[in-house]
Amino acid sequence: MSYAALHTHSPESRRLVLGSTSRYRRELLERLRIPFVTASPEVDETPHRGETPPQLALRLALAKAQAVALQFPQAVVIGSDQVADLDGEPLGKPGQHDRAVAQLRRMRGQLVIFQTAVSVVCLASQFEQTQLAQVKVRFRDLSDAEIEAYLRAEEPYDCAGSAKSEGLGIALLDSIDNDDPTALVGLPLIRTCQMIRAAGVRIL
Repeated sequence: MSYAALHTHSPESRRLVLGSTSRYRRELLERLRIPFVTASPEVDETPHRGETPPQLALRLALAKAQAVALQFPQAVVIGSDQVADLDGEPLGKPGQHDRAVAQLRRMRGQLVIFQTAVSVVCLASQFEQTQLAQVKVRFRDLSDAEIEAYLRAEEPYDCAGSAKSEGLGIALLDSIDNDDPTALVGLPLIRTCQMIRAAGVRIL
């Protein structure tokens, strides 16, 4: 439970559930200072044949929200997914050092679009919305030594694209272009606020 001990839940506001076990998404949602619980969506994240990175992110965000909504049918459920998009090829979480090295070598000097989708579902009110936030990131022309030093320092193996922009990973970048600054971390809060308000969650 997050923030439940600090706030009383408004009677006109629906219960909020984050369908994710990601600490990054949990920490972002905590910025709104409203009570929520987290639940694991248990969704197969394998890409479908011919699926583009935006399509993959949108499908998985909705699938996660729908899966958790079955456990909390009266609640407003948030699902989210992020896919690093390099020239139309999805890059997932590296999971280990060697894969992270390979990802960063491919991305150096390149424009990578981080496709971050967020979906909000409430079964009780038949509410369902999904939006996509695109963040264009230009990576510096990194040397192998810089890649190794960064990965040893921050170990971002649970991050799509092998870098944490909110940490030391910002030093790997030339530019970031987006309209929702939290999207790159994993949950576009501007869009999330719009949708959960529409679904019946009071924020302020």
